[in-house]
Amino acid sequence: MATIKKPDLSDPALRAKLAKGMGHNYYGEPAWPNDLLYIFPVVIIGTFALCVGLAVLDPALVGEPADPFATPLEILPEWYLWPVFQILRILPNKLLGIAIMGAIPLALMLVPFIENVNKFQNPFRRPVATAVFLFGTAVTIWLGVGATFPIDTSLTLGLF
Repeated sequence: MATIKKPDLSDPALRAKLAKGMGHNYYGEPAWPNDLLYIFPVVIIGTFALCVGLAVLDPALVGEPADPFATPLEILPEWYLWPVFQILRILPNKLLGIAIMGAIPLALMLVPFIENVNKFQNPFRRPVATAVFLFGTAVTIWLGVGATFPIDTSLTLGLF
C-alpha cells in the first residue's frame, strides 16, 4: 500500500498515537515482534538446515593425499584466476605482469570519468563505456581460454 499524502502532524489522533510510541508502524506493521521474533529465526534455521542437508546428501570428496615430491607437469589455478595466470605466464618480465594486473582496476576506475558528461543509462548511447566493457570481456575470455592451452599455443588458442 502506497502513502498518498504526508501525515498531518497537527491531527490530534495522530499526535496521540505518536505520544504512545506508535509512530514507526503507522503505515505498516512493526519489526518487533513480527519480523525479529518470528520470521528471522525461521529463515536462519532454514538456511542452516539447507546447508547441513546439502552437506549430508552431497559430501565433498577428499581425494588423494598430497605428495610434496611429485609436482604435476601443468599446474592450473581455479578457473576464475586463469586470465591472471595467463598474463604472468606469457610475459617474460614478472614485474611488468604485476604492474599490468594493478593497472587494470585503475583503468576501469577511470571509465566513469571519461564519459561523465553522458546522461544516458542506455549502453547503446554510451559508446565508450560499452566498448571498454566488450573489449575487456573479450580479452578476459581470450586469456582465460588460453591459460588452458600449452604455452606455445596459448596466445593463438591453437587456431593459427
